Amino acid sequence: MRGPVAELRAFVDAALVRPVSDSMADPPGTRTRRRVVVGVTLVVGALVLAWALRIHPGDPLFYAATLALAAVWAAGAVLSGPLRLGRGHTRKGSTPGRPVVQSLALGALLLAVFLAGALVVARLPGLREPVDDLLDHARFGSLPVVLLITVLNGVAEELYFRGALYAALPRHAVAVTTVLYALTTVGSGVPLLVLAATVVGLVTALQRRVTGGILGPVITHITWSIGMLLLLPPVLDLVR
Repeated sequence: MRGPVAELRAFVDAALVRPVSDSMADPPGTRTRRRVVVGVTLVVGALVLAWALRIHPGDPLFYAATLALAAVWAAGAVLSGPLRLGRGHTRKGSTPGRPVVQSLALGALLLAVFLAGALVVARLPGLREPVDDLLDHARFGSLPVVLLITVLNGVAEELYFRGALYAALPRHAVAVTTVLYALTTVGSGVPLLVLAATVVGLVTALQRRVTGGILGPVITHITWSIGMLLLLPPVLDLVR
């Protein structure tokens, strides 16, 4: 029986390091179309995101802007070409299965790390204030609506960044998708959001490389984002 450290190492290896199988490359015609579509989508999506994040908390326009953003990412992903769900390693090490439980665990682990970091951020006004401004959309708006939009955007972002964009890149897809994903959040003016995008982007990109599809990244992203939306405000309030 393995100890906790060995279990964690085995989990990280299975979830983020050891590919299940080689990804299937797009045929030449699909590859060209995908690259054109993802390029246009990236520019439009970055502009819409910067606009959405600068809308004053409580303004109903925020809902329309974030739904428009989800539509941009999802439409670009679907129009670019076929997307695969992918498969993950199983604990028994036999036939690979859908990476559901593995991705839920990875999302929960990410959430725990970020919430622990929030306890530090809460003591530093220069870092906390921009985060509070971002969370005000949930505080002053309708939480169920914000939660639904958060889920929709999480799915759409993974369809695009770890689906279409990843498949469009001939090499260094993990690094390039991570950097581009982080850069789309620079317009928010929130440094910690850029850091969060970098970490989440890297983890989900590694998942994409391992599983060969988008299902794992989608589950991990949604688990993390829902947890942050619901748990980050009370964690920050602990040391207010």
